[in-house]
Formats: sequence, C-alpha cells, structure tokens
Amino acid sequence: MAGPDIDSATTIIVTEAPPDSKTRRYDRQLRLWAASGQNALESSRLLVISGSATSTSILKNLVLPGIGHFTILDPAKVTPEDAGNNFFLEGPSSIGRFRAEEAVRLLGELNEGAEGKADLRSLEEVLEKDKDWLTEFTIVIAHNLEAGLLERLSALLWQDESFPPLVVVRSAGFLAEFYIQFHEHAVIESHSETVPSLRIDKPFPALLDYSASLDFENMDVTDHGHIPYVYILVRVLEEWKKSHNGNPPSSYDEKKEFKKIIVGMKKKIDEENFDEAEAQAYRCWTSTIVPSEIRALFQDPKVNSLTPKSAPFFHLVAALAKFTEEQPPNTLPLTSTLPDMKASTNSYISLQKLYKARAEEEKTFFKSYLTVPVDDATIDAFVKNAHALKLLRGKRWGALDKDPSAIAAAVESAPKQLSIHLSLSALSSLSTKQQPNAPLTVTIEALVAEAQALLPAGTDLPENFAEAVGEIVRAPTADLPNTAALLGGMVAQEVIKMITKQYIPIDGSCLIDLIETWTGVL
Repeated sequence: MAGPDIDSATTIIVTEAPPDSKTRRYDRQLRLWAASGQNALESSRLLVISGSATSTSILKNLVLPGIGHFTILDPAKVTPEDAGNNFFLEGPSSIGRFRAEEAVRLLGELNEGAEGKADLRSLEEVLEKDKDWLTEFTIVIAHNLEAGLLERLSALLWQDESFPPLVVVRSAGFLAEFYIQFHEHAVIESHSETVPSLRIDKPFPALLDYSASLDFENMDVTDHGHIPYVYILVRVLEEWKKSHNGNPPSSYDEKKEFKKIIVGMKKKIDEENFDEAEAQAYRCWTSTIVPSEIRALFQDPKVNSLTPKSAPFFHLVAALAKFTEEQPPNTLPLTSTLPDMKASTNSYISLQKLYKARAEEEKTFFKSYLTVPVDDATIDAFVKNAHALKLLRGKRWGALDKDPSAIAAAVESAPKQLSIHLSLSALSSLSTKQQPNAPLTVTIEALVAEAQALLPAGTDLPENFAEAVGEIVRAPTADLPNTAALLGGMVAQEVIKMITKQYIPIDGSCLIDLIETWTGVL
C-alpha cells in the first residue's frame, strides 16, 4: 500500500501564545476574581496607619496579589520591640530608623509592581492640616489607633458616601478584632453557591421545540444514553402537563410517579443521564421566580429615585425590575452558564448553543431598559449574576457601643465575642486616661470598670469576660507575630473583597481568640 504523499500536503501547526509574565504571576488569583478584579486591585490606593507588625502583615497579603499603591503613615522610629516582632524590619540594623521607611523598602521587594510610600507625618497633624488627603485613597486601614484619633478619623470618613471605607484593627496578645466602616457596598459578582435557574419549568421556545422533536423511542442506544437531562425533563414535564391541567407534579405521590416515568424511559439499566434526570426532577416543580432578596432591591429608595449621576448598580437594578415585569416569563434574564451533566460532547454543545442564543436575546431586551450608558463587561457580569446580587449597608465604627439594646442582646446571644470586644474597648478607653508618654498601667479592676461603663445600667458583664480581660492584662501592648500573621490574612482577604467588589465581606465586627482558636462575628 502506498504511503501518503507528504510533499503534496501542507502541515499547519497552530500554537497558542504563551501567557505573559503578569498572567503567570497572578494565575491562581485570576481564577478567583478574574481580570476585572485584578484591574481593580492594581488601580487601588491604600493608606495604612502605623507600621506595626500587624499592619505590615496585612500589607504583605495585599502587595503580593498586586495592589497598585500603598502609603504607610507613621512618624515612629523602630524600637527593639519592633525589631523583635516585625518580619518586615531587618532586626537590630533597623533600630532607630523610621519604621514606615523600613517597612516600605522591604515590602516593596515582594512585588515591584506595587508602589510604596512612607509618610512620616502623624495622623494628628494630617487631621489638623491635610484631612482631604485622607479621602483620596481607595481604603484606609488603622491598627491600634488611639481612641480619640480613631474617633476623629472615623467621623471624617463617614461624612460623605464617596469617602473611602475604614478598616479598624485592634489587637492585644492573642485577642483581636477588626471592623469595616462603610456606607454602602454593592456586589455583582458574589460568587454565590446558588446556581441560576435552567428554566426547565418555563422553557423558552427553542428549548421546548428541540426537546419535543427528539425521538426517544427510535433513537440509537448510544445516543439515548447521552441525552442531557435538561431535554429529558422538559419533554417529560410537557407531557405530564397535558394530562394534569397544565400543572407540574405537586403532591408526594405525583412527584414519585413523575420520577418513575423518567426511570421507565431507560433502554439500558446503566444510563446515567436518566439517573441524573431523576435526581434533578425537583427542577420541574420548583417554580422559577425572582428571589425575594432580588425583588427587595427593586424597592430600594435609590432605585426609585434615579438620576444620571446614580451609581451604575442602581440603574442596572432598575432595568432588571422592568425586565422582570414586562418580559415573559417574568423572571430574571437567562444565563448561558450550564452545570456539568452526563452527555455526549455534541449534545452538550448543542444545548449550550440554545441557552447562549436565548441569553443573548434576553440581554438585548434587558439593555433596552437602561437609561444611561453602562459598559458591556458590567452588563454581562450583572446579567450572569442577577440571581445573587448583594447590597450591603454598613454602620459607622462605634455604632455598637452607642446602642445599649444591641449590647444587652449580645450579652445573651454572643457572650464570647462581646467579651473580646468589651475588653479591647476598655483597654482603648483606659489608654486615653493615662498620662502622655507614661508607661501603660493596666489592671483587671480598671478594665472591668471601663467595660461596665459601656453596658446599659443593670446589665452584667458576659460570663466569658474574665478570660478575655485576663489576656488583655497579660499583654496589653503585645503585637505578637502569630496574631499579626492571622490578622494579616483575614483583614487582607476582606480588603480584597471590598476593592474588587467580589465575594461578600464580613458584616460586623470579626472577633479572634487565638487561645481557644476560634473566630466569630458580632
């Protein structure tokens, strides 16, 4: 037999361009928050107040993923204590140098793409002479700030919704707390585990027609075992409705009978796609509706009082409300994202094309309801995640301590978390009453008195308070490396959520106990 005529054929080798250095460096995190999240990080400007061990640990976990700029505001010089607990100082050689400059220099070695700056002014000076500078950042982080300065900073950043969020971090020994002060935080890409509806109970025309056209009886056995469960369920449901007054199964017996019909369609006992259809049968009697949390957004005051200057999120929600009201089947826009299922490659791709075509049609209808320009990438993300939108409204730092009823309730519902919060608040309050530059003297009796003053009259301290206050007395000023390391990871994670506007940030105070190794939210 003659071989192939190699000379008469042209071989074309298609190769993909190798990923650039940025993609290689950030590969894993790009899988978490994609290019849009990475761009947000690289455009961010962070202000960190103090160059403590905790502050630099937080920054380490923000510099590595590629924040654009960070400034450390700290006039202090490195002490022997700093050199002993801060990994971003060079031991004895850093002693006597400015802490901010040393930390910026060494943090910068982690990622040349992150710009760092040391500002040697005190926060008090900035608040007095240059407070507008504080509002120019994307987010502000403050660690163990003196109570009076923290109150002034918090008040300043709360004055306007456009001012940056404030992350308050407090720690002493093995106990810690952090809180994010923000007015409003809208999340489109929440990465919810709730999957969008496939609309099996309300199939669009192309899906219904294709499902009805399949000849299950005369189909090849191999093809029969690779029909996606979506087609199976749509077909069985439509036939069921014909004999049940247009209604899906409702009672237990009806649902059992419905599943029996699906299993009875098997040609071979090992057809996993029909087993999958049986397991997914609940989709047939689970009505596709607008989730209550999304419908609640439609009534938000900012949605109902739109102006051209309103944030795009509210314009998108308003358009979504009109879409669900006017476009049949009066539910959220279809997404082309499909779950994995037992199917042949060709049948799965065919199903995917049906969903993608319909999703594009509905997205076009959706865009017609927008009254202001919104970029296509944002619209795509919004439509894809319309089932899991989140709008968080925060409170100013200190709101809990000014709400007697909330504190009284927390004594009963979250005594361990409240004990740490009260202990750290008592330490902060006591510190302001010490003589300037005098050694901090902390006693259990003094802390108990300060904590009791925060409680409503007649309310006892939580039962866990004694353990928490004991750790505060033991190490009132200790910025321990292991506490700093854990705080560094946790705080950085929440800061990234705020910057990228992806995933859901912690809402409230996060309390950390490294003695008993637990965390909680208050």
